[in-house]
Amino acid sequence: MKSPIVLLGTFCVATLAGLWGSIAGELHGQVKQDKSGEQLYRELCARCHGAKGEGVKTQYSKPLVGDRTVAELSQLIHDTMPEDAPELCVGDDARRVASYMHEAFYSRTAQARHRPPRIELARLTSQQYRLALLDLVATFTPPREALQEPVGLKGEYFKSRRFRREDRVLERIDPQVELSFGESTAVPEQTDTKEFGMRWQGSVLAPETGEYEFVVETQNAARLWLNDERKALIDVWVRSGSDTTFRQSIWLTGGQAYPLRLEFGKLKEPRGSITLQWKRPRHALETIPRRFLFPQTCATSFVLNTPLSPDDRSQGYERGTSISKEWDQATTEGALEVAAYVQTRLADLARTSPNAADRAERLQEFGREWVARAFGRLLTDEELDLFVRKQFAATADPEAAVQRVILVSLKSPRFLFPDSSLPPGPQAIASRLARALGDSLPDRELRAAAATSKLATREEIASHARRLLDDRRTRAKLEAFFRQWLRIDHFDDLAKDPAVFPEFDAARHSDLHTSLELLLDDVLWSESSDFRRLLTTDELFVNGRLAGLYGADLPAEATFQKVKLNEGQRAGVLTHPLLMTGFAYHSTSSPIHRGVFVARSLLGRFLRPPPEAVAPLAPELHADLTTRERITLQTSPAACQACHALINPLGFPLEQFDAIGRFRRDEKTKPVDSQGSYRTRRGELVRFQSARELATFLASSDETHAAFVEQLFQFVTKQPIQAYPAETLPNLLRVFREKNYSVRELLLEIATVAASYHGDKGNTDLR
Repeated sequence: MKSPIVLLGTFCVATLAGLWGSIAGELHGQVKQDKSGEQLYRELCARCHGAKGEGVKTQYSKPLVGDRTVAELSQLIHDTMPEDAPELCVGDDARRVASYMHEAFYSRTAQARHRPPRIELARLTSQQYRLALLDLVATFTPPREALQEPVGLKGEYFKSRRFRREDRVLERIDPQVELSFGESTAVPEQTDTKEFGMRWQGSVLAPETGEYEFVVETQNAARLWLNDERKALIDVWVRSGSDTTFRQSIWLTGGQAYPLRLEFGKLKEPRGSITLQWKRPRHALETIPRRFLFPQTCATSFVLNTPLSPDDRSQGYERGTSISKEWDQATTEGALEVAAYVQTRLADLARTSPNAADRAERLQEFGREWVARAFGRLLTDEELDLFVRKQFAATADPEAAVQRVILVSLKSPRFLFPDSSLPPGPQAIASRLARALGDSLPDRELRAAAATSKLATREEIASHARRLLDDRRTRAKLEAFFRQWLRIDHFDDLAKDPAVFPEFDAARHSDLHTSLELLLDDVLWSESSDFRRLLTTDELFVNGRLAGLYGADLPAEATFQKVKLNEGQRAGVLTHPLLMTGFAYHSTSSPIHRGVFVARSLLGRFLRPPPEAVAPLAPELHADLTTRERITLQTSPAACQACHALINPLGFPLEQFDAIGRFRRDEKTKPVDSQGSYRTRRGELVRFQSARELATFLASSDETHAAFVEQLFQFVTKQPIQAYPAETLPNLLRVFREKNYSVRELLLEIATVAASYHGDKGNTDLR
């Protein structure tokens, strides 16, 4: 037994050691408190993230940039940083480090301070290149009657296959071409069932750019001409074999109408039938709907067949900022294709005949006008020498000279980089406005306004912008934006587990695309064009096939119509079955994909890709867990929570919808837990009990509105909004609110701003 003195000594040593440790800790804390956020960052963070957040290749190579608020950044640092010892930077230290990072290099403001965004010199994007060539050729064709509303094709019925006027027995508008008349005829007045003919004429509108497959089904004779009056796309007028389905593919440009003629003939065959179908991008084969068919015949259009490389989309929207050998070669081949096309139609385009006495002069005038329209302005005398006179002097053949003019002009930066040679003024304004709304060259009215200096005020620019809003090209561009904004361009393959969803097939996949198109059309082109309605409407378009799958009370053969599904639960595009199907796995829903969509597209939040690919936990390994429970388990590690603390609570309210977008109340015999939350940039925590509550919040959120305005601006202009004056985004948001969140009015304002601003060349005074 130790003596009391020894025990006392031991106690005193322990006590003194504890007291010293406490004092040392307080002194250390005091020292840390005296350190700035910059000093703490250098001590604790720089070895992994770099002195200025630029990243360290052997540690964490990606720059420290994002859109978290100081409070959010502080919490993240408090919980997870440094990774090997998170307890070293908590509380006030974490807040000081976060404040320093946010101000020094992390936030958008900091990034803009060090590397100010600017309007970049950009080439034509692939879409702009195709449309510019199409419209450049079209400027030399006489204007035709404007297309009215789509109601179908003009049909003519004849009592022979020769289509003579005296044999015509009936003329009418057919909404579709889908006829089967067995052993009789399609015309009551027709008595001879052995021989008769039909002809349909008009135009077909391509709703989006891509490859279209046209299909004629018939057991009789048929010919289909599309955008070419000389050569039929499908020709089975003289039949051989027993085939009844005939198909050909063609590339079409979104928002453009093309002339169409279909002829049908029956001669002695026992039965008669014909159907005109197409397979458009992301759709199954279908009879061409009435909403894409016009009884008027439009002009033939130039269609570029040269393949073009994809544009850079690293910033979330197409940009013409990358130059490659592939792009250079494609534009060369494109110029050659245009020259060959013009060569075959030169007499019509140049309005001169091969034997005309003034043919050489007329062709040289055509060349001069071609270059001027390609460049969007009058030519200088030096340019006239280089691009026209020199080419005609180089050959004795004026047609060959025209070919040379076309090639040198279409390979010139003055055409490929539209802003490279346009000084501030009406021509530059016309060029920017045409690209903003139609991705192409100025039309006749804009060219005339620029030539007479009638684009000098904001009101004059806005007047032309409003006129162009009604153009089908503008409509197609806006709808293309929404396909990108909603991420449905990635929904090409929506195959589902047939054991779980046996009714979900390619036809219903196609129907879902049509359903969303009709919803967007119904909202965007309504009188109000209210953005908020996109997120809150409880109406949906379904046909008979979709009705049977999603529980609407419609007959199986019903065409698309507006209904209410799961009243009180659906919320516009947010819960549309196409999005719920696309943001899901093969057999289960995916709160992660859905949450990422809400965070990135709707709220405009910056999310890094995961540091490494992580396979989802297989449902069969946790058969008793709901999807929410399984995702919570998978993303529980601290390293995951850096992003999933934002993603998961935004995706969980959408768990009310299964992997094909059907509303559900239970999963795995358990009630669906659809609670979620979101901490706003102001630090407010908003909670949701359902998808509809989430949609209501999003529709009224300033963050959603700002994200939408910024994304639409960048899609329209192909430039970052930060490169424009600082007041651009606040002003657009103000107009958006004042116009009751009208998408069309916002588009009008964006186009006017884009056309008016000259960037580094100075801003026009358009007050």
